Amino acid sequence: MEKLAYKEAILKAGDALRRFPLRNVRGVPLMEPIAQNWDSISSFNPDPSDILISTYPKAGTTWTQEIVDLLLHKGDAEACKRAPTVVRIPFLEIVTPPPIPSGLELLSQMKPPRVIKTHLPIQLVPEGFWKNKCKVIYIARNAKDTLVSYFYFDQMNLTQPEPGPWDGYIHKFMKGELAWGSWYDHVKGYWEEREKKNILYLFYEDMKENTRREVERIMRYLDLSIPDDVITQIIKLTSFKVMKDNPMANYTFIPKSLFDHSRSPFMRKGEVGDWVNHFSPEQVKMFDEDYERQMKNSNIPFRTTI
Repeated sequence: MEKLAYKEAILKAGDALRRFPLRNVRGVPLMEPIAQNWDSISSFNPDPSDILISTYPKAGTTWTQEIVDLLLHKGDAEACKRAPTVVRIPFLEIVTPPPIPSGLELLSQMKPPRVIKTHLPIQLVPEGFWKNKCKVIYIARNAKDTLVSYFYFDQMNLTQPEPGPWDGYIHKFMKGELAWGSWYDHVKGYWEEREKKNILYLFYEDMKENTRREVERIMRYLDLSIPDDVITQIIKLTSFKVMKDNPMANYTFIPKSLFDHSRSPFMRKGEVGDWVNHFSPEQVKMFDEDYERQMKNSNIPFRTTI
C-alpha cells in the first residue's frame, strides 16, 4: 500500500474516526475496536521468521522500528522510504474504521519475514509468537518520561480517550487505566519472561546514552553482521533530529482527523528527564511512593533519577 493510499483511507473513514472508549480484555483496557476484534488478533499465527517489536506506548517504538528496518536493509535509506512506518511495520492489534486497513490486513498482504509492532502486555501477545520462537525485542522507558510523552500523545491522537487534565492523568497512569493498561505490569511481565522466551530487553535510556552499543546488541540478536560504517550511518539516520524531519517516520502523513499535530507533534522531544518540567514537588512525592509500592521486589534496573 502506498503512502497516498493509506492517507486517503483515513480521509475516507471520515466521521467514523472518533475517540473510542476503552474496553477490558482479560483485565487490560484496550480501545473498543481492538476489543471487538480480539478473537482475530489473539489467534494470529506468525511465521517463525517474523520479528516482534513490543513496548508500552511512547517508549521508543518508532525509533526501534526504524533501527530494525535499516539493519535488515543494511543501512539502505531509500529502501526504508518505501512506505510510512505504519505500512512497513504493521501494528498487530490496531483496528480502525474502514477503509483504513487493520494491522492484520496489512500483515496478510506481506510475505515473511515481517517486522511487527505491538503494545500488548506479554500475557495478551498471541501464543504463536512463543510457539514459533519468534525474535522479540522489548523496549522499556522510565515511568515518568513515559507518562509525560503519553499525555501529549493522547492529546493529539483523536482515537484514544480524551486525556483530561495533567493532574488526573497521573492518577490514571498509576491505576493502569490508560489504553494498554498498567505500565508497571507491562515492564515487569516482559522482564520476568525475558530469558525463558529469549526476549531482547532494552532500555530507552541506554539507547540514548550509547546508541551504537544498543544498535549492535539488536544486530547480534537478529543474527546480522553489519560493517561499522553502516552502523554509523544507521545511527545518523535514526537520530531524533533526522527522524523528526523524515515524513516516512514522523507520522505527519496522518491527516488531522486522526493525529492533530497542532496539539502536539508525534515526535515531540525524545529527551531523557523531560518529566522534571511537568511534575510538581508534591506530584513527585506521590508518584515515587506509588512507584516504590508497585515495583517492590522488582529488580529491573530502571534509572529513576536524572
